[in-house]
Amino acid sequence: MEEYGKILVVVMPIFLLLIAIEKIYGHFKGQDTAPYMDTVSSVSSGMTNSVKDVLGISVSILTYEWLEAHIALFHLEANVWAYIIAFICIDFYGYWSHRWAHQINFLWNKHAIHHSSEEFNLACALRQTISSFVNLFTFLLIPAAVLGVPSVVIAVTLPIHLFLQFWYHTKHIKKMGFLEKILVTPSHHRVHHAINPEYIDKNHSQIFIFWDKLFGTFQEELDAVPPVFGITRPAQTWNPIRINFQHLGLLISDAWRAENWKDKLTIWFKPTGWRPENFEEKYPVTKISDVYHFEKYGTQHSKKLMYWSIFQALVTLLLITYMYDSIGTIGLPHVFVYGAFIFVTVYSYTELMDARKTAVFWEALRFLFAMGLLYFYGDWFGLSNLLPVSTFILIGYFSISLAMSIYFVAVDFEKEKIVLA
Repeated sequence: MEEYGKILVVVMPIFLLLIAIEKIYGHFKGQDTAPYMDTVSSVSSGMTNSVKDVLGISVSILTYEWLEAHIALFHLEANVWAYIIAFICIDFYGYWSHRWAHQINFLWNKHAIHHSSEEFNLACALRQTISSFVNLFTFLLIPAAVLGVPSVVIAVTLPIHLFLQFWYHTKHIKKMGFLEKILVTPSHHRVHHAINPEYIDKNHSQIFIFWDKLFGTFQEELDAVPPVFGITRPAQTWNPIRINFQHLGLLISDAWRAENWKDKLTIWFKPTGWRPENFEEKYPVTKISDVYHFEKYGTQHSKKLMYWSIFQALVTLLLITYMYDSIGTIGLPHVFVYGAFIFVTVYSYTELMDARKTAVFWEALRFLFAMGLLYFYGDWFGLSNLLPVSTFILIGYFSISLAMSIYFVAVDFEKEKIVLA
């Protein structure tokens, strides 16, 4: 927990800097691929995912440590070769867990968030799941366990492998020559994120593209078919917590409404998107039928709301950074309370981004939560030791935040309705 938090304190600013550079580059090239609201939603998703991971809110039914202890034929030292073997084994593990997430109905819920952006940029790489509470695929690391790769090597390599998947989420890097034959490149991954019929469910590899070529899921990006991004049942929200559970909600409701037990039980294991017979007519959901002609979500909003959303995301990043840097001093269970507050915060300001009137309720709940924490702890988890006036600053910020939510719902959103009409 504490070690991963410290890593994120270093990594997060690097990711944000690269996102800013991509935004600036796109602006000057006249090819802005990162609209502000989409970027804020993506960064917010990354925040919720990182909090969930740091808090360790997931379990593995089968742990790698158990596998290594029981089936290892050798016992490697934690040397360069062990890390190379671990990296290749993790990439194999990543290919199949990724592919199954696209192909099995109940597994798609944990991955839909990553594809939910209708743009393709570095920020959308941060759209990672909070809905995966159980790791079912540790058995895919059996090759590493058989070879006796130490568990500490796997633990170190996993986050490195994940972070290396960030760079290829961009439209600005075109095809890369010889590297296209070896590595997953932006071109390969644009295909993966596309909803064009020619591209859908292709290129599941994460670092080495040869897994797709070996297992028959490779598709080259075609000059005549520009990729269109998103998911065929569009999320239609900026709220990453809503997106994380949308598909699961549909599965639960379809299973409940199904008329026979076979459908109730098998819907979870059917191909992604499968619904019982006639459900598309009886219980329709929004679905993109023509990928080249649909309206992207959230293109109409005031500049004031956009700037306020950016500000809220930046303040939340500061609060998270303090949390990660202070886990050792905050301690359990207080760090879980802090994590819960971050989730309420993200939910609140992304509800406002969606122009939902319920945003006032969530912001009022957040305000009361914050005041309760300040009263209970006497300050903000020890922040006054570093900044003596922090309590007064935070009270002012939370008060202004609540007032702004009321303003947007009562005044700004009503003006926008008039303008749009």
